[in-house]
Amino acid sequence: MSLKLYDTTLRDGSQKEGVSFSVVDKLRIARKLDELGIHYIEGGWPGSNPKDAEFFEKAKDLKLTTARIAVFGSTRRPKTRAETDGNLIALTESGAEIATIVGKCSDRQVTQVLETSLEENLSMIAESIQYLKERGLTVFFDAEHFFDGFKSDPDYALRCLSVAAEAGASCLILCDTNGGALPEEIARAVEASVKSTAAAAETGIHTHNDGGLALANTLAAVKAGATHVQGTINGYGERCGNANLCTIIPTLKLKMGVDCVTDAQLARLTEVSHFVSEAANLMPDASLPYVGLSAFSHKGGIHVSGVTKWADAYQHIDPSLVGNHLRVVVSELSGKGNILYKARELGLDMPPQGAEAQKLLEQVKLLESRGFQYDNAEASFELLVHHARPDYRPPFELVDFMVLVEKRRRTPTGEDPEETLAEAMVKVRVGPDIMHTVAEGNGPVNALDQALRKALLQFYPALSAIKLVDYKVRILEESTGTESQVRVLIESSDGTDDWRTVGSSVNIIEASWLALADSLEYWLVKHEAASR
Repeated sequence: MSLKLYDTTLRDGSQKEGVSFSVVDKLRIARKLDELGIHYIEGGWPGSNPKDAEFFEKAKDLKLTTARIAVFGSTRRPKTRAETDGNLIALTESGAEIATIVGKCSDRQVTQVLETSLEENLSMIAESIQYLKERGLTVFFDAEHFFDGFKSDPDYALRCLSVAAEAGASCLILCDTNGGALPEEIARAVEASVKSTAAAAETGIHTHNDGGLALANTLAAVKAGATHVQGTINGYGERCGNANLCTIIPTLKLKMGVDCVTDAQLARLTEVSHFVSEAANLMPDASLPYVGLSAFSHKGGIHVSGVTKWADAYQHIDPSLVGNHLRVVVSELSGKGNILYKARELGLDMPPQGAEAQKLLEQVKLLESRGFQYDNAEASFELLVHHARPDYRPPFELVDFMVLVEKRRRTPTGEDPEETLAEAMVKVRVGPDIMHTVAEGNGPVNALDQALRKALLQFYPALSAIKLVDYKVRILEESTGTESQVRVLIESSDGTDDWRTVGSSVNIIEASWLALADSLEYWLVKHEAASR
């Protein structure tokens, strides 16, 4: 099957709440999509905002290998002429070779939303496409609300497609705009469309995920004859999102034998997914199929035992095909195989038949029963492995700490607003030396951090590169209120690498200290040669 991929991340994907791509972002994403092997990249709607108009101006200088840039707009407005419609004029001035225009294909949408007649809507579709064709553009027609229209009045929905094809549209994209169709409904409507218009135009599919069926509906459309697939990277889009190309592409290629991208391009999929997440200023979704951090993660002991013997025991594909990799995480659900696997991954020898791995496993289970959680704090787990080795000598050891928090007015008269001061005292042992330091901070955790660094920087000046980038507190048993066990997860960075550590206690300060101390100790262990 010859199938074309059409990406609309830069337009439809940017309608996700919280996403706003700059022009520079959009240009960088377009280059990545081209490297992925996308055939068409929808750059935006220049008739709707200046930023999209600027993108098309700068996109003229993009050196793309595979992709062609498409511009998006709508049919002319009711009771106007195409030649005077500002939106259509903007499409012709964009410099794009392909114009995708959206038009209503549901009788109720026409009469209740456009508030015009069914015949006028057909004229809007035909005249808009003809206008663009006469000016040298290839035209794709987005048949908006097609599946709802096919259920309401199938003859009218198909007539809209026929009018678009007769006017010169090269591809008719059937849109499940509200995302509520079922796969069997998609298949019936696509089959009817292909039968009606296949001689004149290609059939495409554009689905939304409001019913959680965007992928299933896209695949059903392809099986029914669609040869043009639209979607977004990571499924970004309005409401519940669009069909996710990061799931569609590998499923088409690896499961259905549709060679829509090359093997080398497919291997870049995870990289592209994370690149777009970064550009959108969103955390990558760890649970995304194929490209998520957890897509090939194994936590249960039986699963880990299986994949260490046969990689496909609990994986549906080789993760390297999509640029991902197998991960083993450690938790209370682990078996000894998890411990051995992680130790080997860290470059540490641990005999499979000895007591060391079993003892460490029992320690993990005990600590997790006390609120620690290591599947998202691998740096803390790595330290457990080091601590289990008889020859390990930690770079520092806690003697004791004390934290004071005081709330007071800035002046004795009481006229100034109150402020909260935090002060931490820390005693740590570094080799034979005991360092006793005091520091203030804007809170108890910050004060602890400052006091600990003040002590350690005298021995390990390279620690100054470490920054705390995230701090999360989780109450583990809400019914006990302030007496509850709490878990603290800290994410740290040295500007090159990131790592996470965990602490747990009924005392939030102690839990924070444990996670904080682990963070610094982990970095020192990893950079021992450079730390002094």
